[in-house]
Parts: sequence; structure tokens; C-alpha cells
Amino acid sequence: MQKTRFDELVEFPCHFTFKVMGVATPELPDSVVAVAQQHAPGDYSPTVKPSSKGNYHSVSIQIQVTSQAHIETLYRALSDIEEVRYVL
Repeated sequence: MQKTRFDELVEFPCHFTFKVMGVATPELPDSVVAVAQQHAPGDYSPTVKPSSKGNYHSVSIQIQVTSQAHIETLYRALSDIEEVRYVL
């Protein structure tokens, strides 16, 4: 876990928005939701926006997180999806 003042600035549990940028495939939103379900079960409805040329999709999803370590775990798991290029 990185040493930051994050725990001082954020009150847990809270909803945290992850923005996942990846190759435009029909499976990308489902893969993002599957990772969210694995680490924080819930009812998710991500928003998907295509890039200007349509080669990439941006998938935004709000996940209830319980700690900074939980956020970092989700960042790593989302980054491990094959189509994903960036997680913000």
C-alpha cells in the first residue's frame, strides 16, 4: 500500500468512481462489472462512452470501497483485464 494521506482525506466506506479505458469490445463493460462483483458485490450499471474514432471505450463505474487497500486492489484487478489500457 502506498503511503499517502488518502485515509485522512476520504471517509470510508464510500462510493468511488473508476474510469476504465479499453479496446472497444462488447465484452469490456461485462468484464469490468465482473471484477467489481468479485471484489465488492452489488448492483452495477456502468456508463460506456466511445472514443471519437470508436476504437476505444471509456467505462465508468461507481463501487463502494472500504479502505485505501480495497481501492488499490480494484485498480490492479481492473488493470489485469486484457482489453484495458488505463484505469483512472
